[in-house]
Amino acid sequence: MTKEADYEPSPAGWVRDQVAAYEASGGTRANTLRDTGLPIIVVTSKGASTGKVRKTPLMRVEHDGRYALVGSQGGAPTHPRWVHNLRAEPTVLIQDGPEPHRYTVRELEGPEREEWWDRAVAAYPPYAEYQTKTERRIPVFLASRAD
Repeated sequence: MTKEADYEPSPAGWVRDQVAAYEASGGTRANTLRDTGLPIIVVTSKGASTGKVRKTPLMRVEHDGRYALVGSQGGAPTHPRWVHNLRAEPTVLIQDGPEPHRYTVRELEGPEREEWWDRAVAAYPPYAEYQTKTERRIPVFLASRAD
């Protein structure tokens, strides 16, 4: 991962604010998705085109120390930008609490994807609706601890 000096905050104000509050508090504040009460993690990746550090709050879908990263974008017709980042550079940092840790990600297919998709929908039921709103197959990545 590149230096923190290469961090380029999201153009979306609520994302910038949530990431800043989450990191400043060691994950004790801004650790849920807006008013849902559902937990999030912060994923730090390298921008595929810019090389800049990007930080994205994603729904917390954890099982046995691994995380599903779901590229739903609310059922929009295009993938979120971070999907392209992960496809280009599969090493990320994930912060789920006080400290970030290094993870390696891979995109899931077949039965393994379905298993993790079911876990994701159980953690955040709107994912199922998002899939009905778009013709694209929502990508699911699996993050496994690398350090």
